[in-house]
Amino acid sequence: MFTTVRYFIKTSIIFLITGILTGLYMSLSKHIYDGGVLPELISAHTHIILVGAVMMMIMGVALWFFPRAEKEDKKYNPDLILVTYWMMTISTALRFLFQIMSAFIVSRYLEVSISIFSIFQVLAIILFFYSIWGRIRAVGSQYREAKGEKF
Repeated sequence: MFTTVRYFIKTSIIFLITGILTGLYMSLSKHIYDGGVLPELISAHTHIILVGAVMMMIMGVALWFFPRAEKEDKKYNPDLILVTYWMMTISTALRFLFQIMSAFIVSRYLEVSISIFSIFQVLAIILFFYSIWGRIRAVGSQYREAKGEKF
């Protein structure tokens, strides 16, 4: 497993733990302290788990498991993959942080920032899959399928 894959997978685990702790806070707030759960906290909790943990795990595992890029593949660029990692990590962390803050502070700045970081997340995901598109191909299985093998 190479370094960039480890970055994606370990960061996804950190985001998962962060999301679980946020969920624990919301549960304690509601059930033990008889408080409410603010919609912004629910959104932050859900987002850090689904985009931060699940999506980054998918990206890391895809990068690890898919066949190497062919020499003619001009789309695949390891430097671009690293850029997408940093885009995802920074934008996900800041969106989460600002969304938590917006649960307690009313600020147009926070709302706009959340939207901007969301845009960066979408761009990072698109760039990542654009770059690895050529790696999604048959490597040997097409011969077994031609012989009638079913998967």
